[in-house]
Amino acid sequence: MTSTSVKPNMLPPGLVSNLQDVLSKRGGGDQPTQPSTSQPEEDSLDSSKPIVLVTNGDGIDSPGLTFLVEALVRQGLYNVHVCAPQSDKSVSGHSVTLRETVSVSSADMNGATAYEVAGTPVDCVSLALSGALFSWSKPLLVISGINRGSNCGHHMLYSGVVAGAREALISGVPSLSISLNWRKDESQENDFKDAVAVCLPLINAAIRDIEKGDFPKSCFLNIEIPSSPLSNKGFKITKQSTWRSIPSWQAVSGNRYPPGHFMNNQQSLGIQLAQLGRDASAAGAARRVTTQKKNVEIESTGAAGKSDFERVKKYFRLEFVDKEQDNVDEDLDFRAVESGFVSVTPLSLSPHLESDTQTAASNWISSALQEQ
Repeated sequence: MTSTSVKPNMLPPGLVSNLQDVLSKRGGGDQPTQPSTSQPEEDSLDSSKPIVLVTNGDGIDSPGLTFLVEALVRQGLYNVHVCAPQSDKSVSGHSVTLRETVSVSSADMNGATAYEVAGTPVDCVSLALSGALFSWSKPLLVISGINRGSNCGHHMLYSGVVAGAREALISGVPSLSISLNWRKDESQENDFKDAVAVCLPLINAAIRDIEKGDFPKSCFLNIEIPSSPLSNKGFKITKQSTWRSIPSWQAVSGNRYPPGHFMNNQQSLGIQLAQLGRDASAAGAARRVTTQKKNVEIESTGAAGKSDFERVKKYFRLEFVDKEQDNVDEDLDFRAVESGFVSVTPLSLSPHLESDTQTAASNWISSALQEQ
C-alpha cells in the first residue's frame, strides 16, 4: 500500500508579515479582493491606428521589451498593447499552461495597455488573441522581443520569444521575433535601445505592407541583431542553421535548493518581491496574493516502505556551452550575426520552408530595406 503525504510550500513568516503590512498601508486591509470577471478596462482605442501586440520571453520588466514599447508609443502611430510573462520564460519553448489557473495583472507602461501573465510567452499570445483579455482579438502585428541572447539555429526550439511569434502565426497573425546577441561582461543595457533603433524601420515597413497586403504570408521573421547594434554591417536574409550550444549537465551538492532557487520558488507561487517595489494599487497587489495557487510537494512511500533516508537522490544543473562552428556558409543565421550583420530569417510552421514562401519573404525583405 502506498501512503502519500502533502507538505505545503510555506512562505517565511517574516515575508508574509511584511507583505501584509505593505498591503494594509496601501489601503487593502485584510479584506480579500474578489477576482473580476468583467472585461479589463482599456484606454479608448483610436480606430485610425493599427493595433500592435508586444510580448517577449525575458519577462515584462526586461529592458528589451521596455525600450521597444517606449519607441513604438513615442512614434504615436499605433495602439500599443503588451501581454508578457510575469517572470523570465526565455527557454520555455512552445509550452502552454494547462489545467491550472493563470493569473493576469495590469502593468504600468506609459502610453500602452499592458498586462503581465503568470505563464509562458505562448500563453500570453494565445490569451491576447482569444478576445478574453482585450476588447479585440486580432492585432495587425505581433512583435516578440527584444530577447537577451541570440536565438539562431536549434536555439529556436528552446526559445520562448520565437515561440511567441510562432503562436501568432498559428493564429493567422503576422509576427516578428527579435533577439540581441548579448555577450556577458561586454553588452550593456543601452544596447537594447540601440537594437530598437536598428529594427524599428523594419517594424514600420512590416506594418505598412501588412495594411497593403504585401507582407509575406505563411511565415514569420526571426530578426537577430549583433552584439554592437549600431556598428552592424546591414541586414542580411539568412537561413536557419543547425547551430546549437552543447548541453552540459553538472552534478551539484545534496542541497536541493541551490543559491537563488528560493526566490524562484516564491515566484512560482505568484509572489514576486520586485512587484512590491512598484507603485501598484492595493487591489492589484492583494489580487496577486489572494488568487495565487499554492504549490504542494507530494512524496509517496512505496510498498516496501522505503524512507527518504534510504532513497538515492541526485541533483543536477543544466548549462549550455558554446562551441566553435566549422560551417562557413555566410547565408546561415549564426554566421551572419557573428560577422556583424542583422540576420533576418523567414520561418514557417513546416519543418522545411517552402521555396515559394522563401522567395516571397526574401523579395519583401529586399524591397523593404531598399525603401529605408
